[in-house]
Amino acid sequence: MTRQQAAAAIALGLLASPLHAQQKFSSRTLAVRVDVLVTDGRNPVAGLTAADFELRDNGVLQKIDLADPAGVPVNAVLALDTSGSLEGKRQADLVRAAEALLDDLTPADRAALTTFSHVVQPKIALTGDLPAVRAALDGIQPEGQTSVMDGAFVALASTLNQPGRFLIVICTDGSDTSSWLQPHEVLEIAKRTNAVVYPVTSADAKRSDALKQLAEATGGQMMPVKSSDELRGTFQRILSEFRSRYVLAYSPDGVPLGGFHRIEVTVPHRRVTVKARPGYVGTTEGGRLP
Repeated sequence: MTRQQAAAAIALGLLASPLHAQQKFSSRTLAVRVDVLVTDGRNPVAGLTAADFELRDNGVLQKIDLADPAGVPVNAVLALDTSGSLEGKRQADLVRAAEALLDDLTPADRAALTTFSHVVQPKIALTGDLPAVRAALDGIQPEGQTSVMDGAFVALASTLNQPGRFLIVICTDGSDTSSWLQPHEVLEIAKRTNAVVYPVTSADAKRSDALKQLAEATGGQMMPVKSSDELRGTFQRILSEFRSRYVLAYSPDGVPLGGFHRIEVTVPHRRVTVKARPGYVGTTEGGRLP
């Protein structure tokens, strides 16, 4: 079996996994959790309650619970481009940006680090030991080509079957030149996780449509930057925006459990913008959601 075949086999195995999204926000177990960003212009809207939202699963109105996002720890997964083009100042700026994000985490939060060039390396698994993540950042040695989709896949796979809220920051300065996996394979695993993906890319990077699709599929947002000087502020804004999101949770009612579920989240009677993942893949294992 070639290395490419092995990667494809891993992809197929993970894509067969159902969405695992259980989290207790009240006295009952809720099967699906959705991170929702509500903005008025560019400003997040605070102070909303569950009664302010409407959520439809495959067109059927659902009863939702709302968890205080401040009470739900953040799992921040950094997926960083370490190809040869990141040498010198770009590398230093990238490390400083990642460290700034770590600085803004709380003691209850966790972090993980994956790097990708022509080789993807899961450097640090999800941990509360942030000094270990910092040490790994300091050890980055840029070289080789760029496997953006492979790096994104490994970062997403690390969130499967894990509790908590996941923020994935994928940072690359260029185009994908050496991934084994196709964008559609990575997009499929994104539909099976609770992660919200924020790609940070060079403003002049080509062929970034795949990352844009990942952001849209998870309710995240593309964050283009003109130079590496902007990375630190961008990473900090991403974490701040993620913390401002509402966490809606519900047990699907009146809809088949399996297949792809389209989600629509609105805030009726308010002139606001609502951003959330457009759907998820359910399961019929045992006749119940996991």
